[in-house]
Amino acid sequence: MIEVKNVFKSYDSLEILKGINMRVESSEIVSIVGASGAGKSTLLHIIGTIDKPNSGEVWIKNNNVCTMSDKALSSFRNKEIGFIYQFHHLLAEFSAIENVCIPAFIAKKTKKEASKRAEELFDILQLRERMNHKPSELSGGEQQRVAVARALINSPSIVLADEPSGNLDSQNAKELHQLFFRLRETYKQTFVIVTHNKELAQMSDRELIIKDGIII
Repeated sequence: MIEVKNVFKSYDSLEILKGINMRVESSEIVSIVGASGAGKSTLLHIIGTIDKPNSGEVWIKNNNVCTMSDKALSSFRNKEIGFIYQFHHLLAEFSAIENVCIPAFIAKKTKKEASKRAEELFDILQLRERMNHKPSELSGGEQQRVAVARALINSPSIVLADEPSGNLDSQNAKELHQLFFRLRETYKQTFVIVTHNKELAQMSDRELIIKDGIII
């Protein structure tokens, strides 16, 4: 599903990634752990096609995403990759369901199609009663589950999460972690999760440790 081959990344004279090689199989849940500044988020952004390496290759579903045009890459990202961040980044002026539908509208789905899919996700995430509420009317755990629904709206094959439970209390974090595994069972998606949470890392199928810009 995902293969990273000898990826290097630096910003000016600062080397961040120093020859990353990794492979993630379809429907696998892999955690990437390491100290702050080790390059975890940079690697996730490169896998997610938000950033590009200085050298090396990134293959996703047999596509070398490093050679794609910006237009093709944007379309590929919207269809195949869902993102979950530490902070939910919901738009305050829109309701929960409107926030979730935005990526579907970008993918040129009709309002009816997007709303139907969003309602299915709200049912799975046990949020149906909250879908017309604004983000400010939701708890932290609910806001993050809305962000999960937004990441899943286009049925991506890959979900990338960057410290997804880092802003949650222990109970909400535990529920979010369990949710990832339920979603994997339901949709057979592949998850790559950057985390400092030891419990989540240990729950994963594999735990990759990045140190000084390489996977050890």
